[in-house]
Amino acid sequence: MSTTAARKPSKAAPAADYLDQRTGIGKAVREFARKVFPDHWSFLLGEVALYSFIVLVLSGFFLTMFFVPSMGHVTYPEDALPEAMQNVGMSEAFASTLRISFEVRGGLLMRQIHHWAALLFVASIVAHMLRVFFTGAFRKPRELNWLIGFTLMILALLAGFSGYSLPDDVLSGNGLRIADGVARAIPIIGSYASLALFGGEFPGTDIVPRLFTIHILVVPGLIIALVTVHLILVVVHKHTQYPGPGKTEKNVVGYPVLPVYAAKAGGFFFIVFGFLALLGGLVSINPVWIHGPYDPSPVGAGAQPDWYMLFLEGALRLMPGFAEFTIFGYVLSLNVLIPGVVVPGILFTALALWPFLEAAATKDRGEHHVLDRPRNAPVRTGVGVAIVTAFMVLNVAGANDLIATHFELSLNGITWFLRIALFVAPVFAFWLTKRICLSLQRRDRELALHGHETGRIVRMPTGEFLEVHQPLTQEERWLLVHHEADRMLEIDPPEDENGVRRPGYGKDKQLQRLSRFLYEDRVEPVDPAELAAAHAEHGGHGNGTHGEVEEGGLHAAFDRPEQQDRAAIGAGRGTDGRNTTTSS
Repeated sequence: MSTTAARKPSKAAPAADYLDQRTGIGKAVREFARKVFPDHWSFLLGEVALYSFIVLVLSGFFLTMFFVPSMGHVTYPEDALPEAMQNVGMSEAFASTLRISFEVRGGLLMRQIHHWAALLFVASIVAHMLRVFFTGAFRKPRELNWLIGFTLMILALLAGFSGYSLPDDVLSGNGLRIADGVARAIPIIGSYASLALFGGEFPGTDIVPRLFTIHILVVPGLIIALVTVHLILVVVHKHTQYPGPGKTEKNVVGYPVLPVYAAKAGGFFFIVFGFLALLGGLVSINPVWIHGPYDPSPVGAGAQPDWYMLFLEGALRLMPGFAEFTIFGYVLSLNVLIPGVVVPGILFTALALWPFLEAAATKDRGEHHVLDRPRNAPVRTGVGVAIVTAFMVLNVAGANDLIATHFELSLNGITWFLRIALFVAPVFAFWLTKRICLSLQRRDRELALHGHETGRIVRMPTGEFLEVHQPLTQEERWLLVHHEADRMLEIDPPEDENGVRRPGYGKDKQLQRLSRFLYEDRVEPVDPAELAAAHAEHGGHGNGTHGEVEEGGLHAAFDRPEQQDRAAIGAGRGTDGRNTTTSS
């Protein structure tokens, strides 16, 4: 006979009950704890961004206590490290950066962790958005969340640029000089914008304090607010999931938040933090003492910003310098305006509005919680690859001087090659990606109808040679069959039955053209009738709905392997006993 001791109440129970009675937080905690999240590695990209931001906040809090956001002029002491900066005139911002690096205990480690976390933060946001784009996770009801994620990416770029400019060294000063030039290139308001930003003529004395306020207060506050809204919407809309058996638009297959997912997420945070700590401790980044304080005169090769701003540098380098005109007394600097404002504006605007363009081209009003396979949306996938290709070309252009010096190539030759590639490479990438996606769709049809080729050829008693095909698993068949192909938009005729021109026909015609571009080239998925017909053609004896066949004990009736093969062909099975279809 066994006895069970009464469970003692937790010491935290009274405090939890006190808080629940006054805030009602218990209901929210219970609801959140029951939420189910799918278990797939690509969903961790958003978590990497969140954890990188947490590391940014923690390390930034440390750095804020020692950084002096002032452009006041000082002379670096004679007895301070590094020796190369002794008795050198510099701003207080640069001097405090040196003191953090060489005098504050753990200061250099924190600086480098902070910088690496910023790079990883932007990279994980971009990777997360690409995953959402290629899988169609932006569709209804998540259009608003897509815009929030897009805004977070812009804020991440702003946070990175403002933080990169704070040390007031040569590289960051050159970056601010470029930003001043881009601002001044904007017609009419450009010069006023520059004066307002820098508090006078460049560089002025106010830019570092203003960037400091933006970097530690404005941008982090907006990011925290938008991340909170983003996560709330994820819970409200429920999580998307990849297609598979048992996964529908009305359920989520995965693990609950408590205890499984919370434990995984907590462990993953420490993995990200440890990775950033290793980078900060072992890989040097942004050694400002090598470049020295900002001076507008020294500008040499190898002066590149961080990777997420390199596309803007590359666009400016590729643009010819002759496109400058004077109109009504205003100087229109197209050589700066086009690469600095127009090109990024077009790329970012197209990315932000894509969910709404797709919705308008299909007039789809249904909710989508099961993700697309990128191959099943060939134009969307091609456009995404084209945009990534354009950014890659611009990033390479931002390092054209390094390529020229390291590989002893002509700088002008590299620049002209990249100018041509900026127009040719994205188009070629779109075409190639689209053709690959359509080819993969055709391959999926063949697999769904005939199964996997085994390379085993057998001879029937009639003298006919057939190949044994291995059937698909339930999960494979689900991926290949259970999706709907988007079709071109059908519109009403331009005139009604009375010959009166229908209002709104012009808009519908434009949407139909967009729909034709998106969905004209497609491969229809296999339907149950086709599966049944293919199965009957191959001599199957199953139900015909999904190409399945009934198992039998036919292997036991034969002794020799070749007889087993023939029996398997006749019964629609492979020699290993699994269901197959056959193809002549």
